[in-house]
Formats: sequence, structure tokens, C-alpha cells
Amino acid sequence: MSSAFLTLVRKDAILEWRQKHTLYGVVLYIGSTVFAVYMMAGQPEASVWNILFWLTQLFVVINSVARSFLQEPAQRFRYYYSLVRPTTFLLAKMCYSVVLQMLMTGISLALFALMLGWPLEKGLLFCAVAGLGSLSLSVVFTFLSAVAARAGQNAALMAILGFPLVTPVLLILSKLATKALSAAIVTGWWQLAGIMLGLDVLIVVMGLILFPFLWHE
Repeated sequence: MSSAFLTLVRKDAILEWRQKHTLYGVVLYIGSTVFAVYMMAGQPEASVWNILFWLTQLFVVINSVARSFLQEPAQRFRYYYSLVRPTTFLLAKMCYSVVLQMLMTGISLALFALMLGWPLEKGLLFCAVAGLGSLSLSVVFTFLSAVAARAGQNAALMAILGFPLVTPVLLILSKLATKALSAAIVTGWWQLAGIMLGLDVLIVVMGLILFPFLWHE
């Protein structure tokens, strides 16, 4: 299983590198978005900076991670079906999506700091929350992409299912990040972090249970 898992992750990395225009397109999107915000708003205050960052991450994950399953042709799924277990395939996709999104989040943080300033009292804490956000958003959209791909490559289905899942994720992440904006004490912070991690685990478990049934269709 570990050999198949690593092979699938490596396969996605090679395909991403061969299609560098897609990766560069996401980086260009981040840069143009941050530059546009800078031209319109300059260097905003910390709360606005926080909101803009998470909204940017939402659209970045849609452009980079959400296509993970949708870019796979139906014929290729049949080929994968003969080689690996569905749970291994899903976990490999999720792992690669998390790594890719963390890379995009790092680029976003660097550009935000360069153009929009760094209005954070606890920068390391915000980076940790950003890492958690990368994990959460990647897991959610990889799961949605898997469902949409096995439902006839229906991208609209991903948007419909994504709204009720992504909204609480963004609200929790934004609330977690407020602790890094100032020295004020935020009550219930660890409970929110636990809820966020629990939601991630729940989505992974749901994917591992549901995807084998979709895989056989």
C-alpha cells in the first residue's frame, strides 16, 4: 500500500510539473489579486488583512486543488481501478493536494507581507493557522472533487456541495487567526482548533467510506 501511495503522489507531482502553465497560472492569480488589493486599499488594517487573506486562499484552492479529480479522464479511472485500492487513491490525492496548497499558502503569505504589510502580533501563530487552513481546505475540496468527478465530471455539483462545507471552515479559520492579530486573549481558541481538526478527520473518514462506492460505479 505504501509503495502504491508514494507512486500515486509522485505521479501527480510529475503531471503538475509537466503542466507548469497551470501552476504558474495559480501563482499569477495570487500575485495579481494581491497587487490589485494593494492598488485599491494600500495596506489595510489587521482585521481586513485577515479577511482578504482567507478569501484569497479560498479562490486559490478552487483553482489549484479542486481540479485534482476533475482532470482525470473516465478511462484512466478504469485503469487505476485495476491497480490500486480506492482508499489508497483518495489518500494519495489528498496528500498531494495538501502539499500543493501549503506551497500556494506560503507564496500568498510572502506576497501579502511584501505588498500589504504584516500587521500581526504573532506571526508564527498565524503561519500555523495558515498551515491548518491549507490542510482543511485541501481535504474539503479534494473530497468534493472526488464526488463531482464520479458523478459525471459535474463541476456544478462541487460548487453546490462546497458552500455548506466551506463556509464554517472559513469562519473557524478566520476566528482562529484573530489571536495572531493582537495580544488580546481569545477565549475558546483551543476548542475551535479541536473542532477544526475534528472536521478534517470527519471529512477524511467520510471520503474513505463513500469513495469506494463511487469508485465501483
